[in-house]
Amino acid sequence: MDKKNIEIYKQLEKKFGIASCELDFKNNYELVVAVILSARCTDKRVNIISKELFKKYPTVYDLANANIEDVQKLIYSCGFYKNKSKSIVSMARDVVANHNGEIPSDFDSLVRLAGVGRKTANVVLSVGFKKNAIAVDTHVFRVSNRLGISNSKTPFECETQLQKAIDRDKWGQFHHYLVLFGRYTCSSRSPKCDICELKMLCKYFKNKGKC
Repeated sequence: MDKKNIEIYKQLEKKFGIASCELDFKNNYELVVAVILSARCTDKRVNIISKELFKKYPTVYDLANANIEDVQKLIYSCGFYKNKSKSIVSMARDVVANHNGEIPSDFDSLVRLAGVGRKTANVVLSVGFKKNAIAVDTHVFRVSNRLGISNSKTPFECETQLQKAIDRDKWGQFHHYLVLFGRYTCSSRSPKCDICELKMLCKYFKNKGKC
């Protein structure tokens, strides 16, 4: 990493310590479901919803046999509940039919599951399987572009640029740092630039709110 990115990492490490996923889960089945549900929904809300969901469907086999309308009732408050219910049930059926009920541990197999895109697959690889992967959600995309770690127009472009800019063994932690920083400091509409520890390293701040 270059000196600027090393300093950004050090500052975020000082701020957050050892960061981890804020979703509640007990295994990789629950992690996949939680990440799918988290699209355009807060982790706090997902944790409330998933508690009841996993109580009724404790295994991937249970979810694979679920009635989609019953699932919709349980996840209604997380938004886009119709599409999400179809995705998680279809994902469970894919896992049962093609992977002997085990969440696959390779990227290509993960993205072939219903409802699983690059971000979800990378989160599962990093958080669930402890592999080097960096997931790009809205927070990571926004913050990395504002700081100047990336200069991207799409999440995939951002992912490839971050892979080059960040040491491979730090991908997972850097992802968590950028998510937490974007969630609590560098928010989309009203970033807290006045109290930001990174403002002197930030392209957005130097350009007066323009990336």
